[in-house]
Amino acid sequence: MEVHKNLGPGLLESAYEQCLAHELKLNGIEFKSQISLPVTYKGFSLECGYRIDMLVDNELILELKSVDRVENIHIAQVLTYMKLAGVHKGLLINFNVEKLKDGIKRLII
Repeated sequence: MEVHKNLGPGLLESAYEQCLAHELKLNGIEFKSQISLPVTYKGFSLECGYRIDMLVDNELILELKSVDRVENIHIAQVLTYMKLAGVHKGLLINFNVEKLKDGIKRLII
């Protein structure tokens, strides 16, 4: 991915998110960022502060990280966001790796 190629690992997640948003805009790809994700339980809505990092074309969730290693809790987070948002495809992208392909986890529900 162009962002990682130019910036490399070691920056904050927010830096990668802003640069990825710029890259998507440059390429004419429709997306939304920092989407509030309420939790609904039996008709009761909770505002828990959950936010989807990016939603591309209303069908792909991008959850961005810049961590030493991806843990199971990160995968569970994306799967939960996908379920709550009714989206079937997700990518967990950890930018804190030497080769970005090693930091991408594809998820489908």
